[in-house]
Amino acid sequence: MAGSRLPAELEPMTEPTDADGGTRGPLGPPSGPGSAGRRALAAVLAELRAVDGALYAAVAATSTPTLDRALRRLSHAADHSKVSLGIAAALALSGARARRAALVGVGAIAVASASANLLGKRLVHRARPDREAARVTVDRYVPMPASASFPSGHTAAAVAFATAVGVVLPEAGVPPGALASAVGYSRVHTGVHYPGDVAAGAVLGIASAAAALAAAAPARARQPNTFTAW
Repeated sequence: MAGSRLPAELEPMTEPTDADGGTRGPLGPPSGPGSAGRRALAAVLAELRAVDGALYAAVAATSTPTLDRALRRLSHAADHSKVSLGIAAALALSGARARRAALVGVGAIAVASASANLLGKRLVHRARPDREAARVTVDRYVPMPASASFPSGHTAAAVAFATAVGVVLPEAGVPPGALASAVGYSRVHTGVHYPGDVAAGAVLGIASAAAALAAAAPARARQPNTFTAW
C-alpha cells in the first residue's frame, strides 16, 4: 500500500554518514592500524619533501658569487668520478698499501655507480629540480642530467671512494672525505639535485664501500665487521 513502511527489522541496512558524506561503521571502508599507518607515513614523506624543497630554495636564494665558479668547476670535475680516479692513480704509485686502497676505492666507485644509476634512479623516478622556478643564478649552471634525481650518483661514488680509502689507509682518508662533502654540496649548489638526493647518495656510498671492502678482504681475514678486517 502506498505510504506504508516495512517493519524496522526488514528495512534495508544503511550506514550513517559523517560530515563529509562518507560512510562509517562496519560497512564503511576499513580504517584499521594498516591504513592509519599508511596515512602517517604519507604525511611524514610529504613533510620531508617540503623540508627538502625549502633547503634547496634556501641554497638557491643565497648569493655566493665567490663560490659559484669553484663549485661549478668541482661539479664538472666530478663527472664520471674523474677527481676520485685521479686520486686513485696517485695512490697507486705510493706503495703496496696505498695501491690496495686505490683498488678497493675504485671498486667501491663501481658498486656505487651501478647501484645509483641502474637501481636507485630506476626505482625512484624523482624529477630533477626546476632551477628556473627556484631562480638559481645562471653562473652556477652545469648541464642538467637527463636521469632521475634520486639518489645523487656523484655523491654516492665520491663517498664510496672516500670511505673505502679511509678504511684501508686512514692517513690518506681526509682529502677524499673533504672532496666527497664538497661534491655532494656542489650538486645542490648548482641546482641539479635536492639535498635529500645527496643524503641518500651518501648512505648508498657508505653501503657500497662496505660491499667493496667485504669483497676485497682476504678469506682468512674476513670478520663479521668488515671494517676491522683491514
